[in-house]
Amino acid sequence: MKVVRQVDELERKPRAVALGTFDGVHLGHRRVLEAALAAGPTPTVVTFDPHPRLALGYGVELLVPVERRLELLGEAGIEETLVLDFDLALAQLEPDAFAEQVLRPLGTEVVVAGTNFRFGRARAGDLELLGRLGFDARPVPLAEGISSTRIRELLRAGEVDRAAKLLGRPAEVLGTVVAGDARGGTLGFPTANLRPEPGVLVPGYGIYAGAADGHLAAISIGTNPHYGGDERRIEAFLLDFDGDLYGERLTLELWQHLREERAFESEAELVDQIARDVEATRAAVRPQ
Repeated sequence: MKVVRQVDELERKPRAVALGTFDGVHLGHRRVLEAALAAGPTPTVVTFDPHPRLALGYGVELLVPVERRLELLGEAGIEETLVLDFDLALAQLEPDAFAEQVLRPLGTEVVVAGTNFRFGRARAGDLELLGRLGFDARPVPLAEGISSTRIRELLRAGEVDRAAKLLGRPAEVLGTVVAGDARGGTLGFPTANLRPEPGVLVPGYGIYAGAADGHLAAISIGTNPHYGGDERRIEAFLLDFDGDLYGERLTLELWQHLREERAFESEAELVDQIARDVEATRAAVRPQ
């Protein structure tokens, strides 16, 4: 997929443009993308970075970093994507000016978006306006119960299996492997310690079954209460893996919440529990 950040970097030609932030590229977003793919002209996405809510001073934890969002758009079949820098100037642009400065120069013929999509100054623009401006504007009905907000709620609660049903794929934590306490190695379960992408939601504390780097993985998100920790750590024990991941980019898939984290009466009891977590991970099934 071709990715650009300026309108004039894309050739003017007939396009079906999907408009939206697409944080998470969940199953509701997939409906919009499928409508663009089915429309006929070159399927194109126009999206925004940073997230408009962040740019306007509101808090929001992203489901995926922008690089992963673009990968997912490409995997969905989108051929070209324009990532607009969402700054104050863009936020203050009148809706008709957005249409004439962004959509028209691309050669846009069809515009698809969710029925609740709004754009332009004071969120005054919608698909009805684009229709009046001469575009073939096609609203896509919202998928009942599926939204980025709802997925965030589920992930914060550790309900990764339910979140996967809305995402259409397993929940993920992306980041860089960094040095940790090396305590896992002394227990017989060496872990990769992940520094997550800033601004991206990390699911609730607990022990999870999942996968990383092509291996099943028992994953801990929390503070290591057995050792009196107070700083959040993300640690993954990759089953049947022998190697050095320091400095590597790693994507953790979270398939199933196994249990809450807790302190144990002894280190031997902790080791026994980790062994049970590993066996539960071997039996876990990747959500589709």
